[in-house]
Amino acid sequence: MAKSLNKNLHKANKAKKDEFYTQLVDIEKELKRYKEQFRGKVVFCNCDDPKESNFVKYFSMNFEHLGLKKLIATHYKEANLFTQESPYKLEYTGDKNNNRMPDPDEFMTKMISTGDFRSEECIELLKQADIVVTNPPFSLFREYVAQLIEHKKKFLIIGNTNALTYKEIFKLIKDNKIHTGYTNFNVGMFFIVPNDWEKFHHIDKNGNKIARVSTSCWFTNLEVGKHKEHIILYKKYNSDEYPKYDNYDAINVNKYADIPCNYEGVIGVPITFIDKYNPEQFEIVKFRKGDDDKDLSINGKFPYFRILIKNKKVGK
Repeated sequence: MAKSLNKNLHKANKAKKDEFYTQLVDIEKELKRYKEQFRGKVVFCNCDDPKESNFVKYFSMNFEHLGLKKLIATHYKEANLFTQESPYKLEYTGDKNNNRMPDPDEFMTKMISTGDFRSEECIELLKQADIVVTNPPFSLFREYVAQLIEHKKKFLIIGNTNALTYKEIFKLIKDNKIHTGYTNFNVGMFFIVPNDWEKFHHIDKNGNKIARVSTSCWFTNLEVGKHKEHIILYKKYNSDEYPKYDNYDAINVNKYADIPCNYEGVIGVPITFIDKYNPEQFEIVKFRKGDDDKDLSINGKFPYFRILIKNKKVGK
């Protein structure tokens, strides 16, 4: 089932069909770890239909708890002659009648052109924001992240774990400008998918189709405590257990927990290492390729994608 769903997701990316709505439970699970980093901040959800988005629901319901300054939300919508619906922006600045609930008349709305995150209107709103939080279109992930980096914005967003292999994203990880969030990226998440979606996991109590996408995780440049923790290394290097690559002077490790504590050279580790990566403990050297610019190989065979790293703390 998981393979079918991920295959469907891949097809959706190609067709620019990116209507995956994040469940509130997954938002709550991740966002609860960043409370102090949101205090006094303007949050912008720039890929979120205010009527449907659980991000909007989460931030409006927790506005005072997080100590937010303002919530802004926009979403992309094509012109529709049949429903005559137009894209709009939503702004919320907190509870006004002291009932501790966001009421409809406390939301300010205004019509905008398209709601595309690349539009001039949305870029102007982006400039006002402190932190961007959303589930952007997976098919536009490179462009979306590039815009956030260009405007020097803090962000917490959901993306496909395969984005770790994009050269643009991997460089940001290597330069310690982006990392994964708290939710283990091997777990995956459940998303509300369009009604015409054929493969799904279950239907929730509201009649929404729910699909599990195992290749999904959080990307952020906010502080994440687990990326400051050292991996405890206990194994010692021996040449029999740690073979070298044919086309690069490095040893292969199949599990990050098996990284030898006394090896000073370059080490190839699985891509799952990124979720534990601490820049103070390790240096990322490069991704996947050997000196011949071909995939890393051992005795002519190619293991899964590897990240080449060095331990900064050998003997310390």
